[in-house]
Amino acid sequence: MYEKCKECGIKETSIFCFTQDDTKRPSIQKTAFSEATVTFALEIVRRGAALLVVGDETSAQFPGELKEYRQRQGVGMKVNLLVNYGWEWDLAGLQNGGLRSDEVSRLDLIVRWGGGSRLSGFLPVQSVYADFYVRDEYWPDFAPRHFEGALA
Repeated sequence: MYEKCKECGIKETSIFCFTQDDTKRPSIQKTAFSEATVTFALEIVRRGAALLVVGDETSAQFPGELKEYRQRQGVGMKVNLLVNYGWEWDLAGLQNGGLRSDEVSRLDLIVRWGGGSRLSGFLPVQSVYADFYVRDEYWPDFAPRHFEGALA
């Protein structure tokens, strides 16, 4: 999907890796979320992405390997990974002058798979005017043609 976004000229994308609520799941799932997130993050950095990780890095659930990316690193297409992210955590930043996700641009399109048709806490401020595109397939079956359909 990263390569497809670059090919289509998309300048910035945000990906919901795992939420603060997800950290309440069984440890085998939490480990899988964390390992997949770190693997993906390091791969897109290798491919030239300008990576920013948004989430509560003070939690033990936040992967230590990603702490350096709490400040955007790189100069390519902007990729924002939401890691141990929660909308309440994000909005609580307003008490100190701004959203904790203030470097993330407004969203134009939200693509959901697995039939989900709600935000699930995904960047509520940036999502306010976003269009939704929902697929019933789960992520492993999500194909580039589905993304092309979303853009159409």
